[in-house]
Amino acid sequence: MSGPGISVVICVYTEDRWEDILAAVSSVRAQSYPARETLLVVDHNPALRARLEGSYREEEQVRVLPNSGPRGLSAGRNTGIAASRGEVIAFLDDDAVAEREWLRRFAEAYADPRVLAVGGRTEPVWASGRRPVWFPEEFDWVVGCTYRGLPPGRVRVRNVLGGNASFRRTAFEAAGGFATGIGRDGGHRPLGCEETELCIRLARARPDAVLLVDDRAVIHHRVPRPRERFAYFRSRAYAEGLSKALVARSVGAARGLESERRYATRVLPAGVVRALRDALLGRPGGAGRAGAIVAGVLTAAGGFAVGSVRARRGSYAFAKTGGRAGGPHE
Repeated sequence: MSGPGISVVICVYTEDRWEDILAAVSSVRAQSYPARETLLVVDHNPALRARLEGSYREEEQVRVLPNSGPRGLSAGRNTGIAASRGEVIAFLDDDAVAEREWLRRFAEAYADPRVLAVGGRTEPVWASGRRPVWFPEEFDWVVGCTYRGLPPGRVRVRNVLGGNASFRRTAFEAAGGFATGIGRDGGHRPLGCEETELCIRLARARPDAVLLVDDRAVIHHRVPRPRERFAYFRSRAYAEGLSKALVARSVGAARGLESERRYATRVLPAGVVRALRDALLGRPGGAGRAGAIVAGVLTAAGGFAVGSVRARRGSYAFAKTGGRAGGPHE
């Protein structure tokens, strides 16, 4: 096999997603470009860890290990990075499945030595069987998926999205790992943006670095019914505002909000116009989508305002890992 060896890290935390976890691992094992290994990092759940160890005891290419840091997704990812052996580390959500060419698309992009990170496209799989008519595609990031407004093809970006992403190991050696205290923790408000903060930090440490998204590297992400509801939409938009405030406080508003300005001034207004046109044409959900976009913007802005005040007061903080997040363990 030519190309970089790729370790796949899947962070898991609850037995409620048992079937999803098995499906995620199966999708990695079915790749046309084989993964060097799959690491299941269990977030402080001994029962789940024991069950996974029993299921994969005979699988040499699947390793189960506990999160060695504080509870949460960022520390789990850092644990996986430190334990991995590949030149490239890819991350897959525990409730997602990757298409067969997923890792091959990543590997192709790393033929350019300047490339330090590659992300892909994440498609929603709605538990109800179809997208809610009021749910705007411009806000698919709310459910961890690729949103309308991102450029197509293989393109340079400021940051990749963490549920479908990969990094060259040297990226972590240059910039450190994921910041803890900002990413998701199953028991608290769903903050995010840890991959944004890392990518901005990486660009500062390595100004020559190239970060890409290839929309042919596709995964399918399950969206449970509670996340199809407007209450979750609003809660997640508010949490995103809080997270953006932390990132802007850490890396500066110029870089921390660079992509968001284009999104707010171009993508969202176009989405409102499109939704209102659908409403005028009598198409289902047009008015609801327009209203959801406006509500999402206002809610995220409110979260950003509250987060900015709390960040200045020191109420919110997160820890950056220094140096390197870990090296290969042979």
